[in-house]
Amino acid sequence: MNKKIYDIAVIGGGPAGIFAAYYARMRKLNVALIESLPKLGGQPETLYAQKEIYDVAALPKISGAELATSLIDQLHLLGCDEYLDTSVNNLKLDDGIWHISTNKEPIDAKSIIIAIGNGAFKPRKLTFDYDPLIEENNLSYFVNSIEEFRDKDVAIAGGGDSAVDWAIHLTNVANSTSLIHRRNKYRAMESSVSDLNKSDVEQLNPYIIKDVNFNQDDHEKIDVTLKMIKSDEIKTITIDKLLVNYGFVSDTKILHDWNLDLEGPFIKVDREMETNLPNVFAIGDIITYPGKLQLIATAFAEGPIAVTKALRNMYPERDYFEHSTSLFKQ
Repeated sequence: MNKKIYDIAVIGGGPAGIFAAYYARMRKLNVALIESLPKLGGQPETLYAQKEIYDVAALPKISGAELATSLIDQLHLLGCDEYLDTSVNNLKLDDGIWHISTNKEPIDAKSIIIAIGNGAFKPRKLTFDYDPLIEENNLSYFVNSIEEFRDKDVAIAGGGDSAVDWAIHLTNVANSTSLIHRRNKYRAMESSVSDLNKSDVEQLNPYIIKDVNFNQDDHEKIDVTLKMIKSDEIKTITIDKLLVNYGFVSDTKILHDWNLDLEGPFIKVDREMETNLPNVFAIGDIITYPGKLQLIATAFAEGPIAVTKALRNMYPERDYFEHSTSLFKQ
């Protein structure tokens, strides 16, 4: 059986990448959407899920989580092949086809759209060893579904916007909610901290997590050992779920290995979003060109520009001046 060759492989499952994949599907192209995290949504979903976004046309405001959900719902109207928890290692052009090597299966495509935002994101994990089985059932670095926390005793670790937002949000479904932070002050918006102080969230600070183990009496629960900062005081809490929100690290160093023309950490593109590599495009926060604005609204426009140019390159005989009303057939 011949290996599937996609028209377009979109690298990056944030807002820019999701909408570019959706628009490419509107243009009747076969699309692979590749995301290094285990879920789509990118920065709005992982870094500021509950923060309001104000630069999306026709929406007075929308939270990061709501925006991600709406974009994913839109994408699923037409569908594409999604490769989640998949990191791209290298790109190689052979006879007009880009061979994309990943940490999983290789992916082949005629063209590529790079939409990795500020880089491939990975969560900052706990710095000590723990039983891997804990991560399967009790320890999370992402919220895939809020229902996982319903009626559970939950602790969130972290002091930034995401940790504070999730602590407040999870009180609506959890049996109990605690927030563990190494400082007495949070690195979150003042309004969020105010909401936290009005909520039922138990604030455990200044503490750091020293150890996580299965509870000896109930293996469905875990014991989280806390140490107070600048003190020998040790405290242990028994919970069902631990959500660690220590932030994410991003890496754009791999772009050098792909032989892309860069300006600092950014990929240089022309006005049709094309890079120096044939049929390789880039959009969103990772790119630079004269007049570039780092806005979601701008990234949403860059995707269709890149898709249209890729379509022209691949299928010059096609009519590519149609409007969405004639393109979209559910």
